[in-house]
Amino acid sequence: MRTLLRGGRVVDPGTGFDGVADVLLSEAGIEAVGAGLTAEATEVDVTGLVVGPGFVDLHSHVHSVAGQRLQAMDGVTTALDLEAGLMPVERAYAEAAAAGRPLHYGFSASWGAARAQVLAGIEPDANIDSGLAVLGNPAWQRSSSSQELAAWLSLLDTELAAGALGIGVLMGYAPQTAPGEFLAVAHLAAMAGVPTYTHVRELVEVDPAIPVDGSAEIAAAAGETGAAMHHCHVNSTSGHHIDRVLATLDDARRAGSRVTVEAYPYGAGSTAVGAAFIEPDRLRLKGLRPSSVVMLETGERVRDEARLRRLRRDDPGAPCLLEFLDEENPRERALLHRALAFPDAVVASDAMPVAWPDGRSESTEWPLPPGGRTHPRTAGTFAKTLRLMVRETGAWSWLEAFRRCSYLPSRLLDDVAPAARRKGRLAAGADADVVVLDPGRITDTATYAEPTRPSLGVRHLYVAGVPVVAGGELDTAALPGRPLRGEPR
Repeated sequence: MRTLLRGGRVVDPGTGFDGVADVLLSEAGIEAVGAGLTAEATEVDVTGLVVGPGFVDLHSHVHSVAGQRLQAMDGVTTALDLEAGLMPVERAYAEAAAAGRPLHYGFSASWGAARAQVLAGIEPDANIDSGLAVLGNPAWQRSSSSQELAAWLSLLDTELAAGALGIGVLMGYAPQTAPGEFLAVAHLAAMAGVPTYTHVRELVEVDPAIPVDGSAEIAAAAGETGAAMHHCHVNSTSGHHIDRVLATLDDARRAGSRVTVEAYPYGAGSTAVGAAFIEPDRLRLKGLRPSSVVMLETGERVRDEARLRRLRRDDPGAPCLLEFLDEENPRERALLHRALAFPDAVVASDAMPVAWPDGRSESTEWPLPPGGRTHPRTAGTFAKTLRLMVRETGAWSWLEAFRRCSYLPSRLLDDVAPAARRKGRLAAGADADVVVLDPGRITDTATYAEPTRPSLGVRHLYVAGVPVVAGGELDTAALPGRPLRGEPR
């Protein structure tokens, strides 16, 4: 099937082109971009709309058709779980392929799962719910013996050989582990030629007793080993200390270290209630209270420390929200803006699974059944970022927006996954992953109260040349997603 997008404003961050043109695409890729193209193809008039490469989300924990459909309506064509990863990665790829996906998908090697297998005897099953449940288990959060370190590094090496897209490191969930272990992971990544994607440990401003400052650690490891090291959701791990953290990362980059960074435009995060940093004493160090925690499935705002400790004990894998900045406060909202505006910071959602009161975590109905619970970033990260950074503030041009949402995240993967080199571009030879959006209407509609409301303004979305969204409507029959796999050297 061939499609000719006629007369749109074409934005290609790969070449810097921004102008009116036609785009001819098929399942094989982008065939041509230019004025007055003619071809035997289905013609779609996109006059007045912006046409660009589909968004590449490096940080999505959505492993379902339901969740990926929300991301499709947000302009995403590739959704990758790189911060946490899944293990065994072969099983993760096989199960996604068997179920079918609207979007392209891929996974990193899971540092947390490898450590949990060796240190706690927990067999990984490539399931996000199992992964959330393990986060609050202290058995895997300790430092390793030399034999244990060698064992879980070997597991990670095996996962890389099986096609993992680098190593996902949940250091913030085991913040007291020996710094030498993180350095060993960086050395492994450098030797394999793959990136790491790290949820950093606490900052020294928050916990002066931390073995090493989280952001300084990632900068130092990148400098010492030469590994490409990605700092996940700098907004949520930095909070009020974002300026110092960004300065640390900027200094490392200026010194030649391969450090990259991502952010999302929300003042609340989401994780399992058993996470180490939601322990009451650690919340206090951050200037937060139990009432900063809201249980996702019930909407309960935790009233006191006793209730929080009970929730953490009884169901440590239960998902929750953690409010770290007040988006209604202009000063705190400006901190979020600075994280997004940091030079070359990429947009990544940290999208979370959707769950319903009856225990389901999947639905092929569309619109989604009522009552689904998740973080609004699952449905609205990219549209909200475009609304804030392009439409409302003019901080970014459309060319810059596509650099941040499509081009730069793809370039993080060039070395580990040569197939990624065709992504994030809109020129002949690129993948036919294309988003067509209304520049005056693009916006998020998901809220904390109604988190599964789809974004508005994505008029068309093509994944491998197949229309997943057409005329603003989702095609429920379209499951064209393909695996993006690593090929470490």
